[in-house]
Amino acid sequence: MIRSMTAFASAETSGPAGVLGCELRTVNHRYLEISPRLPDELRALESPLRERIGARLARGKVDVTVRRADAADAPLEVDEAFLAKAAKLAREIDAHFPSLRVEFTELLRYPGVLRRSAVDPEAQQAALMAVVDQALDALVATREREGAKLAQILRDRLAAIEKAVAQVREWMPQINAALRARLEARLGEFRQGTDPGRLEQELVLQVTRADVDEELDRLSTHVAETRRVLGLDEPVGRRLDFLMQEFNREANTLGSKSVDARTTNAAVELKVLIEQMREQVQNVE
Repeated sequence: MIRSMTAFASAETSGPAGVLGCELRTVNHRYLEISPRLPDELRALESPLRERIGARLARGKVDVTVRRADAADAPLEVDEAFLAKAAKLAREIDAHFPSLRVEFTELLRYPGVLRRSAVDPEAQQAALMAVVDQALDALVATREREGAKLAQILRDRLAAIEKAVAQVREWMPQINAALRARLEARLGEFRQGTDPGRLEQELVLQVTRADVDEELDRLSTHVAETRRVLGLDEPVGRRLDFLMQEFNREANTLGSKSVDARTTNAAVELKVLIEQMREQVQNVE
C-alpha cells in the first residue's frame, strides 16, 4: 500500500506530566526532514522525538508542534528560597514605604512564589512519546487513505498507457508496409545505374530505424513493474519516480522514430499520461 506525503494529525493527553498536545503536518519532500517546535522544558527530548518520527515515516517534510500546560489539579508548592529572598528585600526597603502593605493573595500571584511540583523526567518523556505515537497513528492512517486514492489514479493511467501501446502494436504492420512501399517507390527512381544490393540495404536500414517493437516492449514491462511496485508494503516513491523517467524515455524514443501521424499522436498521448503520473508520484512516500 502506498502512502501520500501530505497529511495532518493531532493528539492530546493529560496526566501527571501535564496536558500535552502534538500536531503533525507533512508535505512532499525528496527526503525526510523533521522540523520540531517544543516548549523550553521539553527541548531536551528533541532527539528521541526525531527518532520516534523517523521510525514511522520515510519521506516528507514534517512540521511537529508540541504544546504543554500544567494539569488543573497539579499540586502547588511554595518556593521557600524565593520567598525568603523576597522577604529579605521587603525588610530592606520597608523604611522607604512605611504605609505599603502587601496582601497574602497578591504575594501568591507574584511570579516565582508558587510553582507546580516537579515532573519526573522519565514520566515526562513517556507522556510525550505516547502523545506523539497517537498523532503518528492518525497521520499514517491519513497518508494511507490518501495513498489509496493516488494508487487508483496511477492504475487508471497505467491502463490508458497499456491501451495506447496495444493500439500502436496493432497499427505497426500497416505502418511498416506503407513505409516499405513508399521507400521502394522512392528508391525505384534511382535504381537505374545503382547497385541493387545497396538500395536494398538502404531500404532495410530505413525500416529498421522506424521499428518501435523494442520501445513498446519496454513500455509494457514498465507498466507491469509499476503495478508490482504499487502492491509493495514499503515506501516506493523513489522507485516510482525512477520508473516515470524510464516511461518518459521510451515515449520520447517512440515519438522520434514515428513515421506516421497515428504513432506521433500516440507518443504525445503517452507523454501526457506519464506527466500526469509523475505529478502524482511526487507526493508518494
